[in-house]
Amino acid sequence: MNRRQFLRTSALASLATPALANSSIAHMPKGKAEHCIFIWLGGGMAQIDTFDPKRRGNPKSAPKVPGSDYNSIDTTVPGVQFTEHLARTAKLAEHLTVVRTINHRVVDEHAFATNMVHTGRMISGTVTYPSIGSLVAHQRGAADEKVPAYMLIGYPNVSRGPGYLGPKAGFVYLTDTESGPAGFSRPEGLVSTRVDRRQKLLEKMNSAIPGESTIAEYETAQEEALRLAGPGFMRNFKLDEEPAALRQAYGSEFGQRCLLSRRLVQAGVRFIEVSHNLNFVNGTGWDTHNDGQEKQHVLIQDLDQALSALIIDLKEKGLLDKTLIALGTEFGRPPEFDGGGGRGHQGTAFSLVLAGGGLKHSGAYGVTDELSKKIVESPVSIPDYHATILAALGIDPSKELNEAGRPIPITDGGKPISALFS
Repeated sequence: MNRRQFLRTSALASLATPALANSSIAHMPKGKAEHCIFIWLGGGMAQIDTFDPKRRGNPKSAPKVPGSDYNSIDTTVPGVQFTEHLARTAKLAEHLTVVRTINHRVVDEHAFATNMVHTGRMISGTVTYPSIGSLVAHQRGAADEKVPAYMLIGYPNVSRGPGYLGPKAGFVYLTDTESGPAGFSRPEGLVSTRVDRRQKLLEKMNSAIPGESTIAEYETAQEEALRLAGPGFMRNFKLDEEPAALRQAYGSEFGQRCLLSRRLVQAGVRFIEVSHNLNFVNGTGWDTHNDGQEKQHVLIQDLDQALSALIIDLKEKGLLDKTLIALGTEFGRPPEFDGGGGRGHQGTAFSLVLAGGGLKHSGAYGVTDELSKKIVESPVSIPDYHATILAALGIDPSKELNEAGRPIPITDGGKPISALFS
């Protein structure tokens, strides 16, 4: 090839590259969901005892027999079965997809795996990556300016935070559904004129401080808190405004958090994370080592009641297609029982769930082996799961963000599950 041919070929390649890139973007799935409710099952939900049941095992025999600890039942989707303790959700399977082939390599430490599922990346020594909630808040903002974009019903930590995106993409959190976020209710007797005077004084003090980035970020967060404070925002937490029958349908304290998440969706909050089992109703949570297995069914039944009530409630209010429900947990559980009759950790194959959100649901996606230990068909990485959530919310999962002047992909190479998009 001579110099002229080389230059001509290079020029044609440079012209073709944007077209190829645009073609790729054009075929990227784009959903129409407006909100996401992310339900967090901390501790590691056993997929083999919940959404991917297999043959019965026995934790009490000698030797112990690997397998599911409960019977399987049919769902409304032919060929798809759940555990017997998910009977309510099984009747709504046409509205959801259990992604049975989620996998990652973080298995020995809950905090690292929790960070992986929330951020889609391993912990880095140089970059603090944003959570999926903060990514959605950053890209879409709140649907109504009277509410925050991202709310956390549970305990805060860095895995759920905004990372390099900064406080504007952070969350407002609460642990008590009845009282709502602390510090957002004005003291009795504090009239609007006094509030205005205090705010003007605060503005003068802030203006006297040099514009250091950390101070500026704090000031932004402070302004946001002041904007939200007051009866308008706090009314969203008055669950007693809901019919008693509906509150009973949702069930436990966790169910009330799910009911609150529906109210927050109606108010315009874009992303809500709801933690399950903050009060450890079964003694150990989803971390079912040793005797934690004994009362695991209590947790599953609690999840079943709240999740099914949320799906039905959203559907009846015309919000299910606009609201994506995503179930997250840090890893799954192996089919073998440990010395105490519980289960260890398994990241090579486990289940996460997507419901509503206008997706094309099929009850289940992906296939595992006869003991839900190995992936047989259609593996889905955590970045793929994140890409699917982002795409469902109309966010391009191939987009690049910016951190300290350098581009960072919004997911770590994640691809949406194309079968979920019509």
